Amino acid sequence: MGSVLGPLGHLAALAAYGARRGRQVDHDLDAHRALTWTDGDGLPRGLTLEWLGTAGFRLTYEGQHLLIDPYLTRLPLGDLLRRRVVAADAAALAAVPDPLAILVGHTHFDHALDVPALARRAGCPVYGSASLARLMALHGQPARAITVAPHRTYDVGPFAVTFVPSLHSKLAGGLWVPYGGEITCEHVDELVPQAYKCGQVWGIHVAVGGATFYHQGSCDLIDAEVRHKGVDVLLCGISGRRFTPRYVARLLRALEPRLVVPHHFDDFFRPRAAPMAMSLNVNLAGFVDEVGAVSRDFAIKTLGCGAPVGVA
Repeated sequence: MGSVLGPLGHLAALAAYGARRGRQVDHDLDAHRALTWTDGDGLPRGLTLEWLGTAGFRLTYEGQHLLIDPYLTRLPLGDLLRRRVVAADAAALAAVPDPLAILVGHTHFDHALDVPALARRAGCPVYGSASLARLMALHGQPARAITVAPHRTYDVGPFAVTFVPSLHSKLAGGLWVPYGGEITCEHVDELVPQAYKCGQVWGIHVAVGGATFYHQGSCDLIDAEVRHKGVDVLLCGISGRRFTPRYVARLLRALEPRLVVPHHFDDFFRPRAAPMAMSLNVNLAGFVDEVGAVSRDFAIKTLGCGAPVGVA
């Protein structure tokens, strides 16, 4: 992933992936199993980390919860293609307890669709972009939205949270960000999946219990904005990284993490309860090689969806 292909090169790469898809998926699932983090070794006592699938995480410290990009409803691909409005699935949301707050890196549906329903249930604030504030207002909850300022630290119970200006990868053949811009709907009845525009993109730094986490939910960054070197755990989104020049190397050198936990590699149109499948051409096994090419000093662990690690 050191160089980025042009649009025709991306099409050729996708065609090549189609020919080897079965083998690649097997390699990726093998890599996921081999790297699974089960004991939470290295996390402070009282702190647990749970991957919710896609780019979603729950951090729990001494019984208090923080959610990042929770997406549990998992709308079917057919609903996306038919441009159907999909409401949050209350039964799916029951998988997570009420949080102190919800942090949102950007407002594509696979990061933000469930946020208004979770915030209403918990009565909690949500932190993110002006686009997120618009989404909350559409759901009748404008007061719960906090439009963040870059590099300002927000104290949320025991969690210290900082939002870092970032970018989304240009998934459309390397040319543009799909569903870019701001959410502009006038009513929730217009919130088809394509209406969840990206909005401002944030990297999210969280400090709690003596540990630090950095959540990178989309595969691009603004190098000069990343100021948190030596983080303990990098929650590293990897879907779409092939569209961004030197994404892995740039991010690792900027943050110098102790541990890298990849995410956003699963098929997010598939129910969470179903056996995990891989997103299109994500190449989790290849990501391991890309990290090793930067330095073999970076440890890599994967998480099982819905399987917390750490000692509560």
